[in-house]
Amino acid sequence: MTRTDWRNGWLEGIAHIPSPNFGPRPEGARIDLAVIHSISLPPGEYGGDEIERLFTNTLEWTAHPYFEQIRGLEVSAHFVIRRDGRIQQFVSVLDRAWHAGRSSWCGRDNCNDYAIGIELEGLEDHPFDRPQYDALVDLLARIDAQWPLAGVTGHEHVAPGRKRDPGSAFDWATMRARMGWGERVRFPTHVAAG
Repeated sequence: MTRTDWRNGWLEGIAHIPSPNFGPRPEGARIDLAVIHSISLPPGEYGGDEIERLFTNTLEWTAHPYFEQIRGLEVSAHFVIRRDGRIQQFVSVLDRAWHAGRSSWCGRDNCNDYAIGIELEGLEDHPFDRPQYDALVDLLARIDAQWPLAGVTGHEHVAPGRKRDPGSAFDWATMRARMGWGERVRFPTHVAAG
């Protein structure tokens, strides 16, 4: 992995689906956190284009009863990892995606300012698929090579009580072991080491 994997914050070799839902990071912001999320639209259904439509503000709100609950929502993440391991990018890593909302990590508020948001296609507390973990390991390694990470955490950890994703089925211990970063990169502390 080299710096040539990236062009203006976009990872080469994956699908780019630009979202209008982003803004500038604060001047001098150090990008050093990855926040893992889960998403499926409608909840528990996989493989459709609804996530892309939500992130590009083209979701048909009347297409499913659940969509009425999120009508008008303008959100994004930098990356989505589909069930089969395909990675899609919606926002340049150099920009601020709208994924964490009110959040705090290690005493630093507003995680969107310095974090990279990675959505796994899935539902809180439901197991993720092996290709997703394989893709996540590769993606985190590529991010870390360009923007050294201080931490990898879940949405539930930066917004406790407000968010539950990626949920109890996410295998933090195995992810930590597979990354091989030791103590250099901080993972959630309430999970057992792999």
